[in-house]
Amino acid sequence: MSEPIQLGQILLKTMRDIKKCMERAKMSCAKSQNQQAWRFDRRVNLSVLIQLAFLASLIVGSWINLQCQLDLLQHDVTTLLESQNSFQQKLESLSAKSITYEYRLRAIEKHIPKVDIAEGCFGP
Repeated sequence: MSEPIQLGQILLKTMRDIKKCMERAKMSCAKSQNQQAWRFDRRVNLSVLIQLAFLASLIVGSWINLQCQLDLLQHDVTTLLESQNSFQQKLESLSAKSITYEYRLRAIEKHIPKVDIAEGCFGP
C-alpha cells in the first residue's frame, strides 16, 4: 500500500513542477516577445555600405588636405620668421650706424663753431 501512496505523491509533485515550468515558460515567452520588439535588424543594405565607404573616403581626403594645408602654413610661417630675423638684424645695423653718425655729427658740430668763430667765417 505504500507504493500507491508514494506514486500519488510523486505524481502530484511532478504535476506541480510541470505547472511551475509552464508558468515560467509563459513568463519567459512574454519577456522574449518584449525583447524582440527592441531588437535591431542586423541586415545591411549595399547602399548603406557605399555611403559609409564614401563618407570614410571624404574624411580621409579632408584629413590629407588639412595636413597639406598645415604643411604649407608651416612653410610660410618659417619663411616669415626668417624674414623677420633678417629685417631685425638690418634694423639693428641701421640703428647702430645711426648712433655712430649722430656722435660724429655732434663732434663735428662742437668743433665747427669754434673754428668758424676763430676764423671769422660768419661775417664782419
